[in-house]
Amino acid sequence: MGRALKGVEEALQAAPPETAPLRPLLAQTKDTEAAYGPIALEITRLGSQGEKDVAIQKINAECRPLLTKLVGNIEAFLAESDAISKRASEQSMRQFESLRLQLVLLSVAMVVFACVLGMATTRSIVRPLGEANHATREFAQGNLTTPLVARGKDEIAAVVASMEAMRLSLSSLVAGVRQGSESVSTASAEIAQGNHNLSMRTEQQASALQQTAASMEQLGSTVKQNADNAVNANRLAHSASTIAQQGGDVVALVVATMKDINESSRKINDIISVIDGIAFQTNILALNAAVEAARAGDQGRGFAVVASEVRNLAQRSAAAAKEIKHLITESVGRVEHGTALVDKAGHTMTEVVTSIRNVTHIMGEISAASSEQSSGVTQVGEAVTLMDQATQQNAALVEEMAAAASSLRGQADDLVSAVAVFRINGSGPALLLK
Repeated sequence: MGRALKGVEEALQAAPPETAPLRPLLAQTKDTEAAYGPIALEITRLGSQGEKDVAIQKINAECRPLLTKLVGNIEAFLAESDAISKRASEQSMRQFESLRLQLVLLSVAMVVFACVLGMATTRSIVRPLGEANHATREFAQGNLTTPLVARGKDEIAAVVASMEAMRLSLSSLVAGVRQGSESVSTASAEIAQGNHNLSMRTEQQASALQQTAASMEQLGSTVKQNADNAVNANRLAHSASTIAQQGGDVVALVVATMKDINESSRKINDIISVIDGIAFQTNILALNAAVEAARAGDQGRGFAVVASEVRNLAQRSAAAAKEIKHLITESVGRVEHGTALVDKAGHTMTEVVTSIRNVTHIMGEISAASSEQSSGVTQVGEAVTLMDQATQQNAALVEEMAAAASSLRGQADDLVSAVAVFRINGSGPALLLK
């Protein structure tokens, strides 16, 4: 666009003084284009970086007014060009009429020469001016496809050549504006489609996060229930450990009692052995007494009876002591066996107590781990909920971006419509993108 304006400026510099009113209009157009160029580049950069809202604001606040002003400058330039062409044509016609009158007054003989000269003048002045007038009317209607051909090297030819250079520059300018507007419209359509696809994916992600949040809530309830069960199991294991400890203490008391019974049985056995020895000695004494009674004859008969009874008592005592000793021996054996069993039971109870303590310790660790797991699942559930909320907010932002992109596309279509009135070589009127 800048090169096109530069070409128009060069053409005006080479044009005659009659085109001087066009220079301020061209300067205004250049100033507007200079202000529009950086803004258009900034809008393109913002659009490529995803800052759609800022780009739309710049289009509404800065770009559209500049484009409107630029189109107005171009229309004013074309209108002034048309006026200059008309004034030049009228001036040429007046000169022609004056010249023809002078020729008629000079000499009738010069009529033929005047006619020939008039025809030549018509071809060299009126025809180019008529073509220029027609071209400027086409310019005013937006048709920049009509070329102007400069014939000769006079001022009229210079004006026509300048207007042709202006037409080419304006064609380049309109083509650049049209291409930029269509590019903005196409980019905004692609952005709108991308935002639509992103919105669909965001909604799918939000739905998946909602399902995940529900699953995490169920998992949290299950883990909490497991933690409660682990606490109960830990409490029961601790109670069982206490009971087993008490059982171990009772077994230890039984073992001690059985040892005392065994010791008492051994003492009773020793006492029975003493009684058996006394019975044996009593039996010997009874035998000796019987022998002495037999030696005494009739005088010792009563003593013999007593000795016999004592012997019988000694034998009975020995038999009873023998039976008691047998029973005590069996009792001692059974007590020793029972003591061994109770001792073994004591060791077993000790192992049971140790195992239950280990189980209690493990259940405590399981309970603590379940509590930590429940807390972790709760935190994960909260994080998933936050992600769900963030995703829903993103979905709302995507919808807003889609609306902004649609608005940007509408504004780009308006820009295309603004330059649609111009026709340039290689294309008809610009069409709005659908």
